[in-house]
Amino acid sequence: MGMKTPDLSEPRIRRRLIAALTAVLGALMLAGVGVYGLLVGPPDQSRGDDDSETPGPVVTAPSDPVPTTTPRLPVVRASDDPEAFARNVATALFEWDTASGFMPLDYTSVILDVGDPTGAEQAGLASDIAAYLPSRDAWIELRQYATIQHLTIDDAYIPDAWATAVEQAQPGQLAEGTVAVTIEGTRHRAGLWNDEHVTSEHKVAFTVFVVCGPTYETCHLLRLSQLDNPLR
Repeated sequence: MGMKTPDLSEPRIRRRLIAALTAVLGALMLAGVGVYGLLVGPPDQSRGDDDSETPGPVVTAPSDPVPTTTPRLPVVRASDDPEAFARNVATALFEWDTASGFMPLDYTSVILDVGDPTGAEQAGLASDIAAYLPSRDAWIELRQYATIQHLTIDDAYIPDAWATAVEQAQPGQLAEGTVAVTIEGTRHRAGLWNDEHVTSEHKVAFTVFVVCGPTYETCHLLRLSQLDNPLR
């Protein structure tokens, strides 16, 4: 039986996604807010409508050019340690390059490859990942500005709320070795705007649900919480 996590596929969330993507694509067509649209990209559709408590990105224009690298997909390094594996998942989840020639589904497959081998949570996990990545249309827009992204992790910990969740779980609902790890960090984006290199930083927090030993010799990913709505 799958573990209980927020349902990112419910109609209310999808309506917000459509509205958010429409807003950002409109913003990209307006020169006055082009840099904001470029660096923020599609708003985090998993959040509510009130972002008053969330700090906005800080945009800078460095003089040094952004170094070019050989296009590659990120890799989720294996680990039998829940916190280390959650960090590896988080790093890979936020690492993408619109100029690489890859599309969002390519980056999605990287994360799905480390999912639970039983496949019980695969559909839900795919929906979770989609909420973290730009849509195909937004990706094509962002590609015009060679937008790239990566994450620096400030903290990773098992939240206190997880102990309560385990206590309330029905017998057999959670496989042995299932752990929630909350990640707090900074999302970094960079790109080109009017031939200027621009960057932004934005604080993020989320929870990674993994299953490790004794169920498996190495950890696997079950689900992701809504972005900026982690367990504490």
